[in-house]
Amino acid sequence: MDKDVTAGAGIEGLVIGADGLARPGWASKDDLLRAYYDTEWGMPVRDEQGLYERLTLEAFQSGLSWATILRKRPAFRAAFAGFDPDVVAGFDETDVERLMADAGIVRNRRKVDAAITNARATVTLRDEGGLADFLWGFRPDRTPEPSVAAEVPSSSPESVACAKALKRRGFVFVGPTTMFALMEAVGIVDTHLVGSWRRGSSGVWA
Repeated sequence: MDKDVTAGAGIEGLVIGADGLARPGWASKDDLLRAYYDTEWGMPVRDEQGLYERLTLEAFQSGLSWATILRKRPAFRAAFAGFDPDVVAGFDETDVERLMADAGIVRNRRKVDAAITNARATVTLRDEGGLADFLWGFRPDRTPEPSVAAEVPSSSPESVACAKALKRRGFVFVGPTTMFALMEAVGIVDTHLVGSWRRGSSGVWA
């Protein structure tokens, strides 16, 4: 782990690492979170399986730290068949019992059930063009431009609309805050702080 120092004026809320790159505080104190921020968070995800995985992990994250979920992600992938919606949609009570006995994941029955429910809803959504087109259809006309962490919103009109639309199609654990976090994670919006080296790196937003 490098020795970070607080950034100077002009990039308030960011931390300059030993590599000279500016990152938000949450991505500056943990090697795993730093790597996630540098290589993955906010980059476009446009495939069904990738979006179903992130939808599932965001639901499991509720009430927990994202670092906890990241550390358990390999175990989650093994437990949920690589987040293949077709496979998870076929899970039965035996699979639920297996998952609830798996110490490598978060053992929460409501969240396990939600993952299976959402896999089935993902498969059904193919009749409307699929999960990827559906979620990306809620991309706003503009993205936030936060200068400090306090300016990063926790929801948006689009995330509210997305949550309602998903619920109508049988999805669960998809509240507006969870959906906004998903939108941030997969590049639908860019909430990298202005001044961060990752700002605008997704190619989705200029």
